[in-house]
Amino acid sequence: MEKKNFSEEQSGSKPFEKNIIALGFVAFFGGLSQDMIVPILPLFYSQILGLPKGTIGIIEGSVTTIVSLLKIISGILSDKLGKRKSMVFLGYLLSAIGRFLLSITNGAIMTFGLRSIDGIGKGVKDAPRDALVAKSSQKNKTGFAFGFQRMLDTLGSFVGPLITTGLIIVLRRLPQFSFYRIIFFIAGLVAFIPIFIINFYVKENAGNKINANFRFDFSLLKGKFLVFYVTVLIFTLGNSSDAFLILRAQNVGIQPITIPVIFAIFNLIYALLSVPSGILSDRIGRVNVIRFGWLLYAVTYLGFALARSPWHIWVLYVIYGIYYSTTEGIAKSLIVHLVPETHRGTAFGLYNASIGLFALPASGIAGYLWDKFSPAMPFYFGSLCSIIAVFLISLLKIE
Repeated sequence: MEKKNFSEEQSGSKPFEKNIIALGFVAFFGGLSQDMIVPILPLFYSQILGLPKGTIGIIEGSVTTIVSLLKIISGILSDKLGKRKSMVFLGYLLSAIGRFLLSITNGAIMTFGLRSIDGIGKGVKDAPRDALVAKSSQKNKTGFAFGFQRMLDTLGSFVGPLITTGLIIVLRRLPQFSFYRIIFFIAGLVAFIPIFIINFYVKENAGNKINANFRFDFSLLKGKFLVFYVTVLIFTLGNSSDAFLILRAQNVGIQPITIPVIFAIFNLIYALLSVPSGILSDRIGRVNVIRFGWLLYAVTYLGFALARSPWHIWVLYVIYGIYYSTTEGIAKSLIVHLVPETHRGTAFGLYNASIGLFALPASGIAGYLWDKFSPAMPFYFGSLCSIIAVFLISLLKIE
């Protein structure tokens, strides 16, 4: 069992149990809205706005950077101000505005501005939301709480593209210019649903207040949290963009039209297993489940390196979905037990941002290995990094 580094603050009273449910549906509708838009954005950029690939890269690369940096800043501010709910509300509001107004964008500058607003919103909301989930969780049930968040968030990511596909079929007779804007308009409306839920159903913990003594320093990076943080960075270095999985799938013989189906199955497995994995982590320990997940990742990437037939890819994506369910939410649950409550926003911000920022060198390394050696080499490297991470996290002795 794990030592409780968080005190009696976890009341377990009904209002805060309801917070877990409310924040789960906030994640569901937020993910649904986002993933109605994301699959068609590249086509909108190139076919409707006529943007060159370089400009598209600048826009989306800048958004990723904005999100990563603001996760740290918002985490620090939420610890200082003690206003988790307000910051989550502001973040979702900004994202909703950015997505809704995409329906009237008319050029690169306006699109960049709106995507930046959406990115600012995402960066502002993530760390305070995780801290609020942690604060609202019952003792020994943080694995379930974060697993529940991941389940609904991923279900939103599963449903969103399906809705977009259905709308494209229904609106296919309209000019492309029109049906893109209709989809953005609908996705923007959906993005306002989380704001309603946050305002009326999410409760701020009454004990939260401005922490006059709070100041950010590097004392957070010590002990078990430092071991975990460094381990995650090493693992992330081998965790390149999932775009390489798609390229490898095509390289092995998967037809492009089949890839969305494979992704849908992957997301469904990820969603359905997130809660059971979270409950399992509450019972047998978070480190044990994360270690198992990273071993699955090593097996999956080794499989992608050795894959020779299309059916191999289908099996590997199923295992990949299991891996995600055993790591994403559970890693955040572990952080709750490694840092004091007053610094959790900062810890979540640092964790989330670092994963985002390390994704760039990870993908750069993967691209280099693919071009210079072989399409299999990035997956051998990712598998090796995962094995190293399993060894390091085993040093994290949590009783």
